[in-house]
Order: sequence, then structure tokens, then C-alpha cells
Amino acid sequence: MNPQLTRWTGPEGLPRFDLIADTDFASAFDRELAASQAAHEAIAANPDAPDFANTIAAMELVDEGLNRVLSVFYTLAGVDSNEARQTLQRDFAPRLADHGSRISMDPRLYARVNAVAQTASALPPEDARITELALRDLTRAGAGLDEAGRARMTAIRARLAVLTTQFTQNVLEDERDYILPIPDDRLEGLPGWLLRAMRAAAKERGLTGQIVTLNRSLIVPFLEHAGDRTLRETAFRAWTARGSGDGTGGQGTDNLPVLHEILALRHERAQLLGFADFASWKLDTQMAATPERVEALLSEVWTAARARAASDEARLTEMLRADGVNGPLEAWDWRLYAARLRQQDHDVDADQVAPYLTLDAMLGAIFDVAQRLFGLEFQPLQAPLWSPDVRAWRVTRGGQLMAVFVGDYFARPSKRSGAWCSSLQVQHKLGEGQRPIVVNVCNFTPPEEAGAPAFLSWDDARTLFHEFGHATHHILSDVTWPSISGTSVAQDFVELPSQLYEHWLEQPAVLDAHARHHETGEVLPADLRDRLLAAGKAGAGFSTVEYLESALVDLAFHRGTPPEDAMARQAEILTALDGPRAIPMRHATPHFAHVFAGDSYASGYYSYMWSEVMDADAFAAFEETGDIFDPATARRLEETILSRGGSAPADELWMAFRQRMPGVDALLKGRGLV
Repeated sequence: MNPQLTRWTGPEGLPRFDLIADTDFASAFDRELAASQAAHEAIAANPDAPDFANTIAAMELVDEGLNRVLSVFYTLAGVDSNEARQTLQRDFAPRLADHGSRISMDPRLYARVNAVAQTASALPPEDARITELALRDLTRAGAGLDEAGRARMTAIRARLAVLTTQFTQNVLEDERDYILPIPDDRLEGLPGWLLRAMRAAAKERGLTGQIVTLNRSLIVPFLEHAGDRTLRETAFRAWTARGSGDGTGGQGTDNLPVLHEILALRHERAQLLGFADFASWKLDTQMAATPERVEALLSEVWTAARARAASDEARLTEMLRADGVNGPLEAWDWRLYAARLRQQDHDVDADQVAPYLTLDAMLGAIFDVAQRLFGLEFQPLQAPLWSPDVRAWRVTRGGQLMAVFVGDYFARPSKRSGAWCSSLQVQHKLGEGQRPIVVNVCNFTPPEEAGAPAFLSWDDARTLFHEFGHATHHILSDVTWPSISGTSVAQDFVELPSQLYEHWLEQPAVLDAHARHHETGEVLPADLRDRLLAAGKAGAGFSTVEYLESALVDLAFHRGTPPEDAMARQAEILTALDGPRAIPMRHATPHFAHVFAGDSYASGYYSYMWSEVMDADAFAAFEETGDIFDPATARRLEETILSRGGSAPADELWMAFRQRMPGVDALLKGRGLV
């Protein structure tokens, strides 16, 4: 029996990853895709008059089997890619796009949903909401177009599915293939913990000595500490060359023609639907609503960020001169001298901090915060997963199972870079109901030896909190319909829970309880803790500028006619911004996966900052009570936002929690820009 064609039988309903083979996916996909097609056809061809039950409700669980197959497949394709899975991705992508087009542009379904929508005001609120969203999604997909328009839209979606898959695989190939050996006589400045991580990376690849890879948890600290300027430049150029086709990042994979075609097709799709450009189409359903509002927010923050970064640049250049370098401060210099400046101003040594920030300690911290805010309890769960170092927990409250939480925290050559939260299944109340199975994925440096503690950087710890914030959105979801469960919200609202959760990492009460020395159990000294927190704001100019550059380039790419030369357009935008020359975009265009590996963050990279405006104000709601774990505020946060999913528009959910819209003042203060 193909384990992909049965209900999951692992502990607490987890998939049996130990029984699943790559050869299972194609047949399971074929069968479930055909079943989904037949089920949608039955709804569209139903001779009975359309009503909520036989149309909207019927569509909610029709893809349960297909989603079960795809959730396992795409989880594995992201965390443990191989040639077989990449081939399957390339096969599945256009077929799924065609399937989605057939459904979302079926005029019979559109007519039925439209008929139900005319009487939606008489439905219960959640039912009315999913009816509204069903009609909106069909309209935005092109179901209301004429036959020729629907045919062209189908072709566009199929081609985009191929292109975004190709973009992702090109970047992964560059990341997987690149290594930079570091000779023993060129280790100046590299701390012991980083050397151990570099040697562990070499050992994992069957090499001796120490290497740098393009894993962010390895290359960023290398750029912060390596005294050898030539090696820093080599590593930095490789890191930023991913997907550029120059061969520096691996096999010479070239994403430029891929992304140009993606931009052109997105623009054509938006115009088919009556929008001026892709940005206008994308933002029409977001809290921001228009590109002009996004640009206004980003520009308001840019002024303060640019001023802070320019001031830092002057100080860093002085340090560069003191080292005898007469040329300009370069991008591969910034992190090194910024780290030295932090050390000078705040006396924080990463080697001093690392023993207190072990993965186990920080997991204890995120679970403790969840318990104190929401009453959640976490018990380790033994289950067969895709790698021996992946862990699972039962999540309960008052003895009742709330969710299963899975954490995959360590980098491996086959894993996609970055960090993300996904779900193997979402919460809903249909039938017997379903509890979520939530997955957090990170790329932390694994310990050098099995059984040794894994040390996190401060940025790693922040990432851990961030992704678990997304997990709480799934875990606490309490809606009837799967289509509005968990993180199924506006893109510029989805980062609110994740970024809000980061605030608790910075609280002395949390650090004092959990940041303990892995050998002695000693609490992180208060003086070191306070200097660490102060140092965290020291690079606000740099981090804000590099983010804003990426967000503004993303927005510009999708406004108006797509650029014929994306790199020339990028250079034009950055020149007009006039930021420090040594701060490049956080994500160079050829590997800007947020934007080109799919549509989710396309013309939406700004959403992190849009959400940050809210998360700063949301945490202020706790601070105003004098208790960062205030039960009433936590309960209101859960009842108005975390449990509600997409059951109401994002601005309504926010207003229910805070009773007013936020401004940027709390954000600027939180980033230390004022």
C-alpha cells in the first residue's frame, strides 16, 4: 500500500516518513489529482440550484487527499532535496498550475459561487466570509474573463509555475555546490565557535580543515570576523552571486532570463484582470491596498534609516583607515567593522555569549513564553521523521491536544536556505475536526560532534522566536473552515504574530530564566545581557537600509511596465535612493526567492515592515499594563487575532485588538532610529 494514499498513521497522526519513498509520490499525485478534478467537476456540474452547502462548503474539503500528498512532498523537497524530488517538482508544477487554472477559471463554478454570494449577508459570519473570499479568488484568477482571456490566463499560470520552480532550483544548486576552503594560515579573527562550525561543515562534506558555505548561519559570522580581506571579498561575492549566472556561486545557473519572463507574465496577468500593473493587482487585497501607501510608509522610514547608516559608515571608514586601507569601505568590510564597533561601544564578545544561547535553552524560552501567554504545554514526541536531528512535540492546553509541532533546525547541503514555517495539515472543525501539524525550519550550524550543544548567534535566536511566532498562529487557530485557518491572512498581516513574538526574546525576564551557561548553569550576567540588548540596536541603520532597498526594488519591478533589464532598473532605483554604497540589497535580485520563487511576497516584501509597525504597537499594549505576560492582553490577542485566521479582514482583526491604527513611531523607537 502506498503510504501516501492512506491517512497518516504515525504518532498523533504524523506521516510515516520512514515508510515513504520518492517512488511513492508520482502515483499518489496522479491518483489524488484525478480525484480532485472529478470532485470539482461534480460541484460545477451539479444540476441542483447553487447554495452554500452544495457549492462553497463542498469546495472546502475537496482537495484533502491532494493536499495530504503535496504537504509531505513539498516539505521534503524543501528540507532534503535530491535529484528525484527536483525532477518531480518540475513535473508537478505545470500540472498543478493547469489544475488550479481549470478550477479557478471554470465559468460554471464562478456562476455558482456568484449566485451564493448574492445572499451571503444572510449566512453566519464565517460562512459569509469564505463565500466572499471564494468569489474574490475566482474573480482575481480570471474566471470572469471571456474564453480567450481564460485560455491565456491558463497558459500564463502554467508557465509561471515552471519558471518559479526553475528559479528556486537554480539558487539551491548554487548554494549546495559552493564551498570556500580556508587555509590554516588565514584564520585571523575567527573565534573558536565559528571555527568549530566551519570544521563541522567540512566534515559533513567529507573534507578536512575548515570551509565557508553559503549557509547564512555560517557566512554572516565569517564576514563579521574574518580578518583576511581577500577571503571576505571572495566569500561575499559568491554569496551575492547566487543565481546570477557568472559561475561564482556554483554551476553558473542564470536566473536573469527567468525573472525577466516572470515579471512580464505577471504584468500581463494583471492587465488581463483590468489592473494597471501587478503591484496594483497584488495590493488590492492587502491591508496596504495601494502601491502609493506602501511607498509612503517605506519612504518615511528610509529617511531615518539612511541618516543612521550614513553616520555609521563614517565611523566604519575611520576604522578601515586605521587598518591601513585607503580605498572606500566595501560591502565585504561593513559587517567586520560593524562587529568591531559593537564590541568597542558595547563590549559584547560573541564567544562570551554563545555558551548561554544553546538551541535547547532557546527552545525552552519559546515554549515558556507560549505557556505564560497562552497556557500551552510541550511534551517531546518520538516519531519517525525525515532526519534523525528533526524533533517533534505534542502541544496541549489543559490536557487537550492542540497541535503537533515539528522543528528542523540544522543546515544540511540538501536543505533550502533561510527559515520558514509551514504546516503538514491545518486546523479546521469539519467532520471530526483536525488539529494542526506545524513545521518550523531553520538553517542553524549543527554541533561539531553528536550530542554536543548547538550554539546560536543572537540573530539565530531571533529567527527561532520569529518562526515560532508563525507557529502560534497555526496552533491557536480556532475556525471552522480550512481555507481561513491559521496564517491564511493578508500577506502584510501574516508577519504580525511572528515579529511580535520576537519581542519576548529581548526581555530580561526571559533571558534571565533561559540564557544559562551550558556547562555551569550560570545565568547570563546582567551586565552582559544589557550590553547584548544594546548592541542589538547598534546595526539598525544597516539592517533597515538593506531591507528597504530590497522592498523598494521589489515594488518598483512590479509597478508600470516591467523593466527590460532588471539589473539596470535595480541600479537606477538604488542610485536614486542614495544610500551608503557599501550596503547592498539584503537579497540580490537573481536570488530574491521571496519575490521570484512564487507569488506570495511578490510586490509584498514590504509586508515585514508593514507588520512591524503593528507588532511594535501590539507589544506596547503589553508594556502599557506593566506586565509583558499580562493575561488579559494575551487572551485578547488570541481571541481577536491568533485564533481568528482569515475569518475577517485584517484591519478589522487589528482594530478589535488595539482599537486604533498604529503609526511608525513605535517602529522607529524599537529599531533605535530615533
